[in-house]
Amino acid sequence: MRDHSSATGPDAEPLSPRYVGPAWGLLGVLAFSFTMPLTKVAVADAGFTALFVAAGRAVVAGILAAGALMLTKQRWPRGRQWVRLGVVAGGVVAGFPLLTSFALTEASAGHSAVVIALLPAATAALAVLRGHEQPPRAFWLAAAAGAVASAVFAGFRGGDFGGPHWSDLLLLGAVIAAACGYAEGGLLARELGAWQTISWALVLSAPVMVVLTGISVAQQPPTGSPAQWAAFAYLGLVSMYLGFLPWYRGLAVGPMTQVSQVQLAQPIFTLGWAALILNEEPTWATALGAVAVIGCAASAVRTRGRRSPVSGRPHSEYRPRTARAESTGEAQAARTSSP
Repeated sequence: MRDHSSATGPDAEPLSPRYVGPAWGLLGVLAFSFTMPLTKVAVADAGFTALFVAAGRAVVAGILAAGALMLTKQRWPRGRQWVRLGVVAGGVVAGFPLLTSFALTEASAGHSAVVIALLPAATAALAVLRGHEQPPRAFWLAAAAGAVASAVFAGFRGGDFGGPHWSDLLLLGAVIAAACGYAEGGLLARELGAWQTISWALVLSAPVMVVLTGISVAQQPPTGSPAQWAAFAYLGLVSMYLGFLPWYRGLAVGPMTQVSQVQLAQPIFTLGWAALILNEEPTWATALGAVAVIGCAASAVRTRGRRSPVSGRPHSEYRPRTARAESTGEAQAARTSSP
Protein backbone atom coordinates (compact mmCIF):
# COMPACT_ATOMS: atom_id res chain seq x y z
CA MET A 1 0.00 0.00 0.00
CA ARG A 2 1.39 3.39 -0.97
CA ASP A 3 1.98 6.12 1.59
CA HIS A 4 -0.58 8.36 -0.10
CA SER A 5 -3.37 5.79 0.02
CA SER A 6 -6.58 7.04 1.56
CA ALA A 7 -6.55 4.03 3.86
CA THR A 8 -3.62 5.55 5.73
CA GLY A 9 -4.71 9.16 5.67
CA PRO A 10 -4.52 11.49 8.66
CA ASP A 11 -8.19 10.92 9.55
CA ALA A 12 -7.70 7.17 9.97
CA GLU A 13 -7.67 5.91 13.55
CA PRO A 14 -5.92 2.55 13.54
CA LEU A 15 -6.48 0.13 16.38
CA SER A 16 -4.04 0.68 19.22
CA PRO A 17 -1.07 -1.72 18.87
CA ARG A 18 -1.89 -2.88 22.37
CA TYR A 19 -5.19 -4.33 21.17
CA VAL A 20 -4.19 -5.66 17.74
CA GLY A 21 -3.23 -9.09 19.06
CA PRO A 22 -6.37 -9.52 21.21
CA ALA A 23 -8.56 -8.33 18.31
CA TRP A 24 -7.16 -11.01 16.00
CA GLY A 25 -7.48 -13.53 18.81
CA LEU A 26 -11.14 -12.66 19.31
CA LEU A 27 -11.89 -13.46 15.67
CA GLY A 28 -10.32 -16.86 16.17
CA VAL A 29 -12.26 -17.43 19.38
CA LEU A 30 -15.52 -16.61 17.63
CA ALA A 31 -14.74 -19.19 14.94
CA PHE A 32 -13.75 -21.81 17.53
CA SER A 33 -16.82 -21.19 19.69
CA PHE A 34 -18.94 -23.30 17.33
CA THR A 35 -16.62 -26.30 17.64
CA MET A 36 -18.10 -28.00 20.71
CA PRO A 37 -21.79 -27.69 19.78
CA LEU A 38 -21.15 -28.78 16.19
CA THR A 39 -18.96 -31.66 17.31
CA LYS A 40 -21.84 -32.75 19.54
CA VAL A 41 -24.15 -32.58 16.50
CA ALA A 42 -21.71 -34.58 14.38
CA VAL A 43 -21.27 -37.44 16.87
CA ALA A 44 -24.96 -37.62 17.82
CA ASP A 45 -27.19 -40.55 16.81
CA ALA A 46 -24.17 -42.67 15.80
CA GLY A 47 -24.24 -41.25 12.27
CA PHE A 48 -20.52 -40.53 12.50
CA THR A 49 -17.97 -42.17 14.75
CA ALA A 50 -15.84 -39.94 16.95
CA LEU A 51 -12.75 -41.13 15.08
CA PHE A 52 -14.22 -40.17 11.72
CA VAL A 53 -15.18 -36.69 12.96
CA ALA A 54 -11.76 -36.03 14.48
CA ALA A 55 -9.56 -37.48 11.75
CA GLY A 56 -11.79 -36.72 8.77
CA ARG A 57 -11.98 -33.02 9.50
CA ALA A 58 -8.17 -32.89 9.58
CA VAL A 59 -8.10 -34.50 6.13
CA VAL A 60 -10.53 -31.89 4.78
CA ALA A 61 -8.47 -29.07 6.27
CA GLY A 62 -5.25 -30.68 5.05
CA ILE A 63 -6.44 -30.65 1.44
CA LEU A 64 -7.29 -26.96 1.74
CA ALA A 65 -3.96 -26.21 3.42
CA ALA A 66 -1.91 -28.10 0.82
CA GLY A 67 -3.64 -26.22 -1.97
CA ALA A 68 -2.97 -22.86 -0.32
CA LEU A 69 0.71 -23.68 0.20
CA MET A 70 1.17 -24.79 -3.41
CA LEU A 71 -0.69 -21.87 -4.95
CA THR A 72 1.32 -19.31 -2.98
CA LYS A 73 4.62 -21.22 -3.38
CA GLN A 74 5.59 -20.99 0.27
CA ARG A 75 9.11 -21.95 1.27
CA TRP A 76 9.49 -25.21 3.15
CA PRO A 77 10.18 -25.19 6.89
CA ARG A 78 13.75 -25.89 7.89
CA GLY A 79 15.52 -27.92 10.53
CA ARG A 80 13.95 -27.77 13.96
CA GLN A 81 10.91 -26.02 12.56
CA TRP A 82 9.67 -29.46 11.48
CA VAL A 83 9.96 -30.72 15.05
CA ARG A 84 8.04 -27.71 16.32
CA LEU A 85 5.41 -28.24 13.64
CA GLY A 86 5.09 -31.77 14.99
CA VAL A 87 4.23 -30.31 18.39
CA VAL A 88 1.58 -28.09 16.79
CA ALA A 89 0.17 -31.01 14.81
CA GLY A 90 0.11 -33.30 17.82
CA GLY A 91 -1.67 -30.68 19.89
CA VAL A 92 -4.29 -29.03 17.68
CA VAL A 93 -4.57 -31.34 14.66
CA ALA A 94 -4.61 -34.71 16.42
CA GLY A 95 -4.78 -34.36 20.21
CA PHE A 96 -7.54 -31.82 20.79
CA PRO A 97 -9.95 -33.02 18.06
CA LEU A 98 -9.58 -36.71 18.96
CA LEU A 99 -9.94 -36.24 22.70
CA THR A 100 -12.88 -33.84 22.52
CA SER A 101 -14.71 -35.90 19.90
CA PHE A 102 -14.61 -38.99 22.11
CA ALA A 103 -15.45 -36.94 25.22
CA LEU A 104 -18.50 -35.41 23.56
CA THR A 105 -20.01 -38.83 22.95
CA GLU A 106 -20.78 -38.72 26.69
CA ALA A 107 -20.37 -35.13 27.93
CA SER A 108 -22.76 -32.34 27.05
CA ALA A 109 -21.77 -29.24 25.12
CA GLY A 110 -22.24 -27.19 28.30
CA HIS A 111 -19.91 -29.40 30.30
CA SER A 112 -17.33 -29.27 27.51
CA ALA A 113 -17.11 -25.51 28.06
CA VAL A 114 -14.99 -26.35 31.10
CA VAL A 115 -12.24 -27.06 28.57
CA ILE A 116 -12.46 -23.50 27.39
CA ALA A 117 -12.23 -22.28 30.97
CA LEU A 118 -8.94 -24.05 31.62
CA LEU A 119 -7.30 -23.62 28.21
CA PRO A 120 -6.37 -19.91 28.40
CA ALA A 121 -4.56 -20.37 31.71
CA ALA A 122 -2.71 -23.41 30.37
CA THR A 123 -1.75 -21.54 27.19
CA ALA A 124 -0.53 -18.57 29.21
CA ALA A 125 1.59 -20.80 31.45
CA LEU A 126 3.23 -22.47 28.46
CA ALA A 127 3.72 -19.07 26.81
CA VAL A 128 5.75 -17.98 29.81
CA LEU A 129 7.94 -21.07 29.50
CA ARG A 130 8.35 -21.02 25.71
CA GLY A 131 7.99 -17.34 24.90
CA HIS A 132 9.99 -15.92 27.81
CA GLU A 133 7.08 -13.65 28.73
CA GLN A 134 6.84 -12.26 32.26
CA PRO A 135 3.35 -10.93 32.95
CA PRO A 136 2.82 -8.97 36.15
CA ARG A 137 0.99 -10.40 39.15
CA ALA A 138 -2.21 -8.56 38.21
CA PHE A 139 -2.36 -10.59 35.00
CA TRP A 140 -2.23 -13.90 36.84
CA LEU A 141 -4.87 -12.75 39.32
CA ALA A 142 -7.22 -11.76 36.49
CA ALA A 143 -6.49 -14.97 34.60
CA ALA A 144 -7.11 -17.15 37.65
CA ALA A 145 -10.32 -15.31 38.49
CA GLY A 146 -11.52 -15.69 34.92
CA ALA A 147 -10.73 -19.40 34.84
CA VAL A 148 -12.60 -20.00 38.10
CA ALA A 149 -15.57 -17.91 37.00
CA SER A 150 -15.72 -19.67 33.66
CA ALA A 151 -15.49 -23.13 35.25
CA VAL A 152 -18.27 -22.34 37.73
CA PHE A 153 -20.37 -20.86 34.95
CA ALA A 154 -19.92 -23.91 32.73
CA GLY A 155 -20.69 -26.23 35.62
CA PHE A 156 -23.98 -24.55 36.43
CA ARG A 157 -24.89 -24.29 32.76
CA GLY A 158 -23.96 -27.86 31.89
CA GLY A 159 -25.84 -29.33 34.82
CA ASP A 160 -23.69 -32.51 34.93
CA PHE A 161 -20.92 -31.43 37.24
CA GLY A 162 -21.27 -34.55 39.44
CA GLY A 163 -18.35 -36.86 40.04
CA PRO A 164 -15.31 -37.28 37.80
CA HIS A 165 -15.94 -39.23 34.60
CA TRP A 166 -13.68 -40.68 31.94
CA SER A 167 -14.80 -37.89 29.63
CA ASP A 168 -13.40 -35.35 32.12
CA LEU A 169 -9.97 -36.97 31.77
CA LEU A 170 -10.26 -36.72 28.00
CA LEU A 171 -11.19 -33.05 28.29
CA LEU A 172 -8.22 -32.41 30.57
CA GLY A 173 -5.93 -34.11 28.08
CA ALA A 174 -7.45 -31.96 25.34
CA VAL A 175 -6.61 -28.83 27.34
CA ILE A 176 -2.97 -29.85 27.65
CA ALA A 177 -2.73 -30.83 23.99
CA ALA A 178 -4.30 -27.61 22.72
CA ALA A 179 -2.22 -25.43 25.05
CA CYS A 180 0.97 -27.00 23.69
CA GLY A 181 -0.20 -26.49 20.12
CA TYR A 182 -1.31 -22.92 20.72
CA ALA A 183 1.85 -21.83 22.52
CA GLU A 184 4.26 -23.44 20.06
CA GLY A 185 2.16 -22.40 17.08
CA GLY A 186 2.05 -18.81 18.25
CA LEU A 187 5.84 -18.69 18.44
CA LEU A 188 6.32 -20.49 15.14
CA ALA A 189 3.88 -18.12 13.44
CA ARG A 190 6.42 -15.35 14.03
CA GLU A 191 8.82 -17.23 11.76
CA LEU A 192 6.59 -18.94 9.19
CA GLY A 193 3.49 -16.75 9.29
CA ALA A 194 0.09 -17.42 10.86
CA TRP A 195 -1.69 -19.38 8.16
CA GLN A 196 1.51 -21.05 7.01
CA THR A 197 2.03 -22.55 10.46
CA ILE A 198 -1.31 -24.33 10.68
CA SER A 199 -1.07 -25.26 7.00
CA TRP A 200 2.26 -27.03 7.40
CA ALA A 201 1.04 -28.72 10.59
CA LEU A 202 -1.96 -30.09 8.71
CA VAL A 203 0.18 -31.28 5.81
CA LEU A 204 2.65 -32.92 8.20
CA SER A 205 -0.10 -34.85 9.97
CA ALA A 206 -2.06 -35.70 6.81
CA PRO A 207 -0.69 -39.24 6.29
CA VAL A 208 -1.67 -40.31 9.81
CA MET A 209 -5.06 -38.63 9.58
CA VAL A 210 -5.82 -40.26 6.23
CA VAL A 211 -5.05 -43.70 7.70
CA LEU A 212 -7.24 -43.04 10.76
CA THR A 213 -10.07 -41.81 8.54
CA GLY A 214 -9.80 -44.94 6.43
CA ILE A 215 -9.92 -47.14 9.52
CA SER A 216 -13.01 -45.34 10.81
CA VAL A 217 -14.82 -45.67 7.47
CA ALA A 218 -13.94 -49.38 7.28
CA GLN A 219 -15.28 -49.97 10.78
CA GLN A 220 -18.46 -47.95 10.30
CA PRO A 221 -19.30 -46.13 7.05
CA PRO A 222 -20.55 -42.59 7.74
CA THR A 223 -24.34 -42.30 7.52
CA GLY A 224 -24.87 -38.83 8.89
CA SER A 225 -27.84 -36.58 8.27
CA PRO A 226 -27.54 -33.36 6.23
CA ALA A 227 -27.19 -31.44 9.50
CA GLN A 228 -24.35 -33.70 10.59
CA TRP A 229 -22.58 -33.32 7.26
CA ALA A 230 -22.94 -29.53 7.55
CA ALA A 231 -21.46 -29.64 11.05
CA PHE A 232 -18.62 -31.83 9.79
CA ALA A 233 -17.92 -29.37 6.96
CA TYR A 234 -17.66 -26.47 9.41
CA LEU A 235 -15.33 -28.46 11.65
CA GLY A 236 -13.06 -29.27 8.72
CA LEU A 237 -13.03 -25.88 7.01
CA VAL A 238 -13.29 -23.41 9.90
CA SER A 239 -12.53 -25.08 13.24
CA MET A 240 -9.61 -27.00 11.77
CA TYR A 241 -8.17 -24.39 9.41
CA LEU A 242 -9.68 -20.97 8.75
CA GLY A 243 -10.17 -20.20 12.44
CA PHE A 244 -6.47 -20.68 13.09
CA LEU A 245 -5.53 -17.89 10.69
CA PRO A 246 -6.66 -15.01 12.95
CA TRP A 247 -5.90 -17.01 16.11
CA TYR A 248 -2.23 -17.68 15.36
CA ARG A 249 -1.90 -14.16 13.97
CA GLY A 250 -3.11 -12.82 17.31
CA LEU A 251 -0.75 -15.07 19.27
CA ALA A 252 2.14 -14.00 17.04
CA VAL A 253 1.37 -10.30 17.51
CA GLY A 254 1.00 -10.95 21.24
CA PRO A 255 1.65 -10.65 24.03
CA MET A 256 0.76 -14.34 23.94
CA THR A 257 -0.20 -14.52 27.61
CA GLN A 258 -2.73 -11.72 27.18
CA VAL A 259 -4.11 -12.86 23.83
CA SER A 260 -4.73 -16.32 25.28
CA GLN A 261 -7.03 -14.80 27.90
CA VAL A 262 -9.44 -13.56 25.22
CA GLN A 263 -10.45 -17.20 25.03
CA LEU A 264 -12.08 -16.82 28.44
CA ALA A 265 -15.04 -15.35 26.58
CA GLN A 266 -15.39 -18.48 24.46
CA PRO A 267 -17.67 -20.34 26.93
CA ILE A 268 -20.17 -17.51 26.60
CA PHE A 269 -20.25 -17.91 22.83
CA THR A 270 -20.20 -21.71 23.03
CA LEU A 271 -23.14 -21.93 25.39
CA GLY A 272 -25.03 -19.37 23.34
CA TRP A 273 -24.62 -21.48 20.21
CA ALA A 274 -25.53 -24.58 22.22
CA ALA A 275 -28.80 -22.92 23.16
CA LEU A 276 -29.57 -22.13 19.53
CA ILE A 277 -28.29 -25.34 17.95
CA LEU A 278 -28.94 -27.92 20.68
CA ASN A 279 -31.99 -26.22 22.24
CA GLU A 280 -30.39 -25.86 25.65
CA GLU A 281 -32.42 -23.35 27.63
CA PRO A 282 -30.36 -20.53 29.18
CA THR A 283 -30.45 -19.95 32.94
CA TRP A 284 -29.74 -17.09 35.30
CA ALA A 285 -26.16 -18.36 35.49
CA THR A 286 -25.68 -17.31 31.87
CA ALA A 287 -26.04 -13.62 32.66
CA LEU A 288 -23.89 -13.79 35.80
CA GLY A 289 -21.26 -15.89 34.09
CA ALA A 290 -21.11 -13.55 31.11
CA VAL A 291 -20.43 -10.55 33.33
CA ALA A 292 -17.80 -12.37 35.39
CA VAL A 293 -15.92 -14.10 32.57
CA ILE A 294 -15.87 -11.23 30.09
CA GLY A 295 -14.93 -8.82 32.88
CA CYS A 296 -11.95 -10.94 33.90
CA ALA A 297 -10.90 -11.42 30.28
CA ALA A 298 -11.02 -7.66 29.69
CA SER A 299 -8.97 -7.07 32.83
CA ALA A 300 -6.33 -9.59 31.76
CA VAL A 301 -6.08 -8.13 28.25
CA ARG A 302 -5.64 -4.61 29.61
CA THR A 303 -2.73 -5.73 31.78
CA ARG A 304 0.52 -4.72 30.14
CA GLY A 305 3.25 -7.36 29.97
CA ARG A 306 6.88 -6.72 30.79
CA ARG A 307 9.57 -6.64 28.17
CA SER A 308 11.05 -9.87 26.96
CA PRO A 309 14.31 -10.71 28.75
CA VAL A 310 15.59 -12.16 25.47
CA SER A 311 14.86 -9.48 22.93
CA GLY A 312 14.27 -6.48 25.17
CA ARG A 313 11.20 -5.63 23.05
CA PRO A 314 7.56 -5.85 24.03
CA HIS A 315 5.96 -9.00 22.63
CA SER A 316 3.37 -6.89 20.90
CA GLU A 317 6.06 -5.85 18.42
CA TYR A 318 5.46 -8.15 15.50
CA ARG A 319 6.86 -7.94 12.01
CA PRO A 320 5.82 -10.36 9.28
CA ARG A 321 8.50 -12.49 7.67
CA THR A 322 8.57 -10.30 4.57
CA ALA A 323 9.17 -7.20 6.64
CA ARG A 324 12.01 -8.91 8.50
CA ALA A 325 13.52 -10.00 5.21
CA GLU A 326 13.35 -6.48 3.84
CA SER A 327 14.99 -5.02 6.92
CA THR A 328 17.71 -7.68 6.80
CA GLY A 329 18.35 -6.88 3.14
CA GLU A 330 18.58 -3.17 3.89
CA ALA A 331 21.05 -3.84 6.68
CA GLN A 332 23.22 -5.99 4.42
CA ALA A 333 23.14 -3.34 1.71
CA ALA A 334 24.17 -0.71 4.22
CA ARG A 335 27.14 -2.80 5.38
CA THR A 336 28.18 -3.40 1.77
CA SER A 337 28.09 0.28 0.85
CA SER A 338 29.84 1.44 4.00
CA PRO A 339 33.61 2.21 3.72
